[in-house]
Amino acid sequence: MNITIYDVAREANVSMATVSRVVNGNPNVKPATRKKVMEVIDRLGYRPNAVARGLASKKTTTVGVIIPDIASPFFAELARGIEDIATMYKYNIILSNSDQNIEKELHLLNTMLGKQVDGIVFMGGNIKAEHVGEFKKSPVPIVLAGSIEESGEIPSVNIDYEQATFDAVSTFVEKGHKKIAFVIGPQLEPINKDKKLEGYKRALKDAGIEYNEELVVEGDYTYDSGLEAIERILELDTKPTAILVGSDEMALGVIHGAFDRGYSVPDDFEVISSDNTRLTLMVRPQLTTIVQPLYDIGAVAMRLLTKYMNKENVDENIVVLPHRIENRKSTK
Repeated sequence: MNITIYDVAREANVSMATVSRVVNGNPNVKPATRKKVMEVIDRLGYRPNAVARGLASKKTTTVGVIIPDIASPFFAELARGIEDIATMYKYNIILSNSDQNIEKELHLLNTMLGKQVDGIVFMGGNIKAEHVGEFKKSPVPIVLAGSIEESGEIPSVNIDYEQATFDAVSTFVEKGHKKIAFVIGPQLEPINKDKKLEGYKRALKDAGIEYNEELVVEGDYTYDSGLEAIERILELDTKPTAILVGSDEMALGVIHGAFDRGYSVPDDFEVISSDNTRLTLMVRPQLTTIVQPLYDIGAVAMRLLTKYMNKENVDENIVVLPHRIENRKSTK
């Protein structure tokens, strides 16, 4: 049998309003009354109905999080930052995997809104006009985490992906490399095509190195696509001496694929990866990498969302966090 607020009020011999004040932490309740009501709540096993409370307060203290793949170390670290800050501000999380499928993303967005969430953190590699249209129609605030939306109308938290890629390629240039390959993520995603690839080209141009599209190999962030990428690179007539890789998982595929063909990292190829997930420390040699503060991206996105949900003042709706290069054993 479901225990209701009415049952608690009857057993404690107080009004339902008093029970509600106790449950919601209202200080205007006598200590003796609070103690009596809490004892009845414990004895009956009463659990407040979040839906009913949400209808009354017009808030459910629930946030929707739409993520491409929770199994990915990249997105898992982002989600952890979101969840920790949500807990700090006493919000519950509804987490859904979208598989980077636009139809599923839009469906999940409307499903979240149907559940009366107070706000949404959205992660997706390819934010299209359809997404932006739905974001603008949303009755609750939406913040993007690790995702680019070119108009700048939707609040977001990222790093400067173009500059980070420029810095990584420049690191190779400073070491004397002139043939630098780039195993990039899907180029239909603006982060890759408009940011990372442009950073790669700019670094080459500044160094007086001619851009060679054969040295840009597209993958899909997975280990297997890293294996396929290094196979294509090793088939080139003129092989590169350095490889920048667009995700840690792909970088593991690149290193293992090179090893399987008898090559050594960093002796034959120096490798820099892009995310600094825990995978960079699990592989041998440990990966030199662009450090994206993944946990912080998630945490700052959630904090930004709380400001919008609570109608606090927001100075900057587009937040760019710092990055750096962490040198390890995959470079000399």
